[in-house]
Amino acid sequence: MAHEVHAELVANVLRVIVKAGDPVEEGDTLVLLESMKMEIPVPTEVSGVVAEVAVCEGDVVTEGDLIAQIAEA
Repeated sequence: MAHEVHAELVANVLRVIVKAGDPVEEGDTLVLLESMKMEIPVPTEVSGVVAEVAVCEGDVVTEGDLIAQIAEA
């Protein structure tokens, strides 16, 4: 079963840290967002393997947009 990670605010994607196939642990940062000159890390809430990264650096996300899917271990 895949766990979806969604944006919680309107922001620019500053940096994508993971790619599909990367193993991640609960709390690992997937991407860094930038909003109002602040860097906001987006962590995963589950351990597993990154199944999909749905954003690229420079993208603008809005609340609810899919950022990544994690296949739970």
